Amino acid sequence: MGWLFVLLAAACEVTGAAGLKLYSQQKTIRNGLLYIGGFAASLAFLYISFHFLQLSIAYSVWVGIGTAGAVLINMYLFGESKNIGRIISVGLIIIGVIGLRIYS
Repeated sequence: MGWLFVLLAAACEVTGAAGLKLYSQQKTIRNGLLYIGGFAASLAFLYISFHFLQLSIAYSVWVGIGTAGAVLINMYLFGESKNIGRIISVGLIIIGVIGLRIYS
C-alpha cells in the first residue's frame, strides 16, 4: 500500500512541477491550482506513505520518480533539450529507483 502512495505522490509532484512551469508563463487560476494543488497533494500522499515504508526509502523513491518525471514531462510538453546525456541520466535515476524498490 505504501508504494501506491509514493507513486501517487510522485505523480502529483510532476503535476505540480508542470503547473509551476505553466504558472510562470501565464498566471491563471487553472495553472495556479495545478501548481499548488499538485505539490500539496504530493506532500499529503508522501506523508501517508511513511506509515507503510521507511522514510529513507519513500522519500528517495519520491524524489527520484518526481525528478525523472519532471524532466521527461518538460522534454515532451515544453520542448526542453532531449540530448543523449539527459536521457541517460534520467535512465540512471530510474534504475536507482527500481533498485531501491527491489532491495527494500
